[in-house]
Amino acid sequence: MSKVLSLLLSCFIETQLAKENPTNPTEIVGYFPVTTKEQAGEAIEAAAGAFKTWKQTSIDERIIMMRKAIEKIRAAENEIVHLLSREHGKPLYDAHGEIYVSLMWMEFACNEAKSALQEEIKEHENGKTILTYDPIGVVAAISPWNYPIALSTIKIAPALLAGNTIVLKPSPYAPLAAAKVAEIIASEFPAGVINVVHGDADVGVELTTNPHVTKIAFTGGTETAKHIIKAASQTIKDMTLELGGNDAAIFLESFDVHDERAMRRIVISNFLTAGQICMIAKRVYVHRSIYDEFVEKYIEAANRWIRIGDPFDSNTTVGPVNNLKQKNVVLGLVEDAKKRGAKVIPLGQILDQKLFDQGYYLQPTLVLGCDVHNPIVVEEQFGPTVPILPFDDEEQFIHLHNESIYGLTSSVWGKEEGAISVARQLEAGTTMINTAAVQGLDVRFPFGGFKQSGIGREYGAEGIRTYTEKHVINVPKTLDLPYIPE
Repeated sequence: MSKVLSLLLSCFIETQLAKENPTNPTEIVGYFPVTTKEQAGEAIEAAAGAFKTWKQTSIDERIIMMRKAIEKIRAAENEIVHLLSREHGKPLYDAHGEIYVSLMWMEFACNEAKSALQEEIKEHENGKTILTYDPIGVVAAISPWNYPIALSTIKIAPALLAGNTIVLKPSPYAPLAAAKVAEIIASEFPAGVINVVHGDADVGVELTTNPHVTKIAFTGGTETAKHIIKAASQTIKDMTLELGGNDAAIFLESFDVHDERAMRRIVISNFLTAGQICMIAKRVYVHRSIYDEFVEKYIEAANRWIRIGDPFDSNTTVGPVNNLKQKNVVLGLVEDAKKRGAKVIPLGQILDQKLFDQGYYLQPTLVLGCDVHNPIVVEEQFGPTVPILPFDDEEQFIHLHNESIYGLTSSVWGKEEGAISVARQLEAGTTMINTAAVQGLDVRFPFGGFKQSGIGREYGAEGIRTYTEKHVINVPKTLDLPYIPE
């Protein structure tokens, strides 16, 4: 049995689940194993055992292994992309984009790791202090289905470079490509350093309660995170949580509605990956003085860019929603908006009606005439629909933005000086100027959310150090304190 197969629990699990193709749900893309709670515990024990020696390896050794893994992923990119498109539904260009972001982050982490984890020694009047960044232990990484590879490697790379071991649980809605990439990475690392498990509630409970797990890295919904926090509280685990968002795009009076490239950027920011991105612009506020013309130009731009079809068709820009459950969530929000009197406008072109009807497709929609507190405005839709609302002054939309329970990302569009002034007043982990979503992502800087959008940060040097414990070693010059009597 190969080292990789011994790491991945699929080698000894009998029960398997089928992963359907969201473009054609009758087609099975592949099968993945169902891990039991006991087997998840064995994976954690394997990681805990490997940690004892893995933490002793040098940062140079870890970087060399990770760079070899990067090259293997790059060599297998086309195979991975096709698997991702089939199991997820995202068009090929979008799947390639996910690999691009993943490798960009992994390369940055390799380049930054030595600097980020370098111990600090300070000589001072009281003696000497050494600050080290020690590996934290076994990491339980739980990744979602919308960006399964990127949101797995965002955890794997820094965790391993920092000297930890990891147990990864991909989402059952998109398990195959993420497991494939984990297997490729595992082939360059010692046995037990990377472990993959599959499953649902029982496995999640084991990952979040097992005392050998010292850190949880989770990307997903806020409600699930509440259960994770409760479960992890019994052993006080370190956590990095990147959660839901209801990201707003704000268009100031100074925004040029005739800027076709900018209009294209906002359309992409709404409908890339069929709107299934945590940091996508999910609600749009437009100054009333430009509102009518903005809506007109937005519809024109959307109808030019949105082409709904087969993910393997190079003309397709929007594929199906990943799963039936999420399709119904989005449909429910749109239908609710209609019942409340909103106007729903279909956008784009359906390239193949027969394919559209058989898959989990939704035609992207623009929703107008909503009340600011309608569910489609205040909830995270996570699908191809977006409400556009007018506002009258800055104070009004800043209030509307900040009253949300979320604060992941936001964007402000208009002349730079005014846009930055507004951005400083918004409660969000990242605010982008004249762009939004993945188009404005920079892996060199920390990413995460305010309020119920999460705890901690990923990406940047901070995203590497989050997988360590700060260890202070004090060497006092004077060992006796002057105020304590003999």
